[in-house]
Amino acid sequence: MNWQAISFDWNQVRAFHATALEGSFSAAARALDTTQPTISRQISALEASLSVTLVDRTVKGQTLTPAGQELLAHVRSMSEAATLLSMAADRQSQDITGEVVLTATDLMAAAFLPVILSKLRSQAPGITIRINESNGIQDLMLREADIAIRHARPDQSDLIATHVGDLRANLYASSDYLTRVGRPRTKEDVADYDFVGIPDPERLIAPMNNMGIPLRSANFVMQPCSSMVTWEMVKSGHGISMLPAVLGEVETSVEKVLVDLPSMEFPIWLVTHRELQTSPRIRTVFDLLANYLGKIADARIEDASSLSSLLYNELP
Repeated sequence: MNWQAISFDWNQVRAFHATALEGSFSAAARALDTTQPTISRQISALEASLSVTLVDRTVKGQTLTPAGQELLAHVRSMSEAATLLSMAADRQSQDITGEVVLTATDLMAAAFLPVILSKLRSQAPGITIRINESNGIQDLMLREADIAIRHARPDQSDLIATHVGDLRANLYASSDYLTRVGRPRTKEDVADYDFVGIPDPERLIAPMNNMGIPLRSANFVMQPCSSMVTWEMVKSGHGISMLPAVLGEVETSVEKVLVDLPSMEFPIWLVTHRELQTSPRIRTVFDLLANYLGKIADARIEDASSLSSLLYNELP
């Protein structure tokens, strides 16, 4: 089919593109902040204008037809062009005002961003921050976010990544839990305890095994998708988890498991699209995050008061 000869309604194209990316009308509706019937109507209208079926609708969900797959390749190019156009316009603005979309894990967003962004409010009150707390990877190339705080370096060439430091993490459990079940004395003992962790425990099992702790999948009796839920589960006495020292050393109801066990380190990367670094408002937020996250990562935690002083008093 000669797609170039068709005049598209961009809203219909966006609905189709979101459905192809998200896998269903309902997920596409959430991504575009609209309703499922609206998405369905827009795709039906697009199909009518093209005289083809783009999406197969079954009780199991929605899948692209061969014609839909072919159109998707063209729509991706259109989306990338629209993104680059938006970035070019963004570079022309020299006012340090407007919205910046920031994505981070829910734990990072809840534990660190409140105090850091309070500094931003005083330094650049014209900037509005929209926070997309997500443990998934948001696509900066498609402007799902302007800045991402990640724990892995991206591999896309059009992204700029700055390593601002490493976040130390230890095994923590509530004091009540350890009093109830007994405190482990050796690394091997730890493998007999309950763990609270991510839905893919193998990501923690491997480094734990490398440290001499023979964990198994059966150890993970609770597997929340949310890191904040994991933290609350640990505080409530459901088991042990690997958590940032900047949380564990401050919370008086939890304690480090095996005090002599070396900390693990997780890198903190700030990521943005290279075109966005010429935007004053995004540059302002990026630099502020790099400064304060670097200070937090470099802090040597000795006790709860030293961390509280760093976070709430010593950040200029």
